[in-house]
Amino acid sequence: NIPANATWAQNGVTVAGGHEYGDATNQLSYHFDLFVDDDQTVVIADLGNHRITQWKNGNTTNGQVVAGGNGAGKRLHQLNLPTDVLIDKETDSLIIYEGRRVVRWSRRSGTTKGETLIDNIDCYGVAMDEQRYLYVSDVGKHE
Repeated sequence: NIPANATWAQNGVTVAGGHEYGDATNQLSYHFDLFVDDDQTVVIADLGNHRITQWKNGNTTNGQVVAGGNGAGKRLHQLNLPTDVLIDKETDSLIIYEGRRVVRWSRRSGTTKGETLIDNIDCYGVAMDEQRYLYVSDVGKHE
């Protein structure tokens, strides 16, 4: 809940990227969605680089690739134009929409591939409620 008398800083602060367009760990390329967890860690769907990057609170100079980053593709170690991302706290994993599928990718160290949850979907938006129900839209099926 945001108080009615809340105020914000007049100038924004860059918390990710800010080093021109590119594929280095301090750069982004056509990023779409972002999600901020309880620890102020930011995860970003970096569409142009076919990856999800993570930016820890306070470290705005270098992100960490936490999913994809192995070129565009349909294999489980690849992402293809990711546009949506959220964090499932219960399983410590990322839920990602990319390339007509929704995938889960563990945030645990050493994870090199994800698993497909939903295939053949034209999704614009993913969300998860407190009971961990996953909500997706399918614009191709108008549902």
